[in-house]
Amino acid sequence: MNTLSSALVSIAVLKAKPGKELALKQELLALVEPTRAEQGNLDYVLFQQRDEQGTFYMREAFRDQAALDAHFSMPYFQRFAVTADDLLQEPLQLIFLEQVSA
Repeated sequence: MNTLSSALVSIAVLKAKPGKELALKQELLALVEPTRAEQGNLDYVLFQQRDEQGTFYMREAFRDQAALDAHFSMPYFQRFAVTADDLLQEPLQLIFLEQVSA
């Protein structure tokens, strides 16, 4: 089995509370560099919805479930988790994807 087919790929949907858009964006951007340095990370890219500035999407790929679990336990992710309730309009939604084309 190749790395891509066994990888856990997901899109995280994060919607900022009114007035918290910039703060959420800054917190999410702060996760990118350290997450990309994780041994089990394959992809971690932040997007912002063009017509809804407070809605963000994080495209993520981790080698396997253990790598994703390790990510969730990292101090910088734990710090984000503590601030999430104050920043997010609704709970983070994590949508897992299955690759069906090359």
